[in-house]
Amino acid sequence: MLHRGQESTDGTGGGELTVPMAWLYAEYIADELLRTGDLMPPTSFEFRAGRDALALTIFLSDTEGELSGIRVVSQLETWLSLTAYDQPWQDWVRERLAMLAAEAIESGGPAPDLELAEAAWRWLEETELLAPDLNAVPGGAAAAGEDEGPKVWTPAWQLGLPLGHLAIHLF
Repeated sequence: MLHRGQESTDGTGGGELTVPMAWLYAEYIADELLRTGDLMPPTSFEFRAGRDALALTIFLSDTEGELSGIRVVSQLETWLSLTAYDQPWQDWVRERLAMLAAEAIESGGPAPDLELAEAAWRWLEETELLAPDLNAVPGGAAAAGEDEGPKVWTPAWQLGLPLGHLAIHLF
């Protein structure tokens, strides 16, 4: 049995290999958008945060199961609106993941796309990155040797989401 966004092998023996094509494609698009924007080194945790946040946005916004046939340019406005600063992105992600999990339970089939999306979300929620404190008092005294101003530990999604949004703008 094939599942949304997945392909199986054509092997013998009755077993099927389920490939998470929808998630892999979303991650590929996100990676390309961030690399095109040249905002962070691809090996940095900040890049990973941006890629995972953007991949989640791309994957979860695919409500019709057409991700592999998507035209990136036609979806840019949707992705921009979902990643905008004033949007409750993290609530939207939780709701969409819960909905997809319920659908997977109902169908009784494997959901490797969903498993990868959930793993990305866990990493974004549980990982904190040291980032500039955007709420610091302007003109406040920086600590000795600190030329970029004060920094705070920030959940990875809070750093990755604006990076993804900016990458879309730069595309």
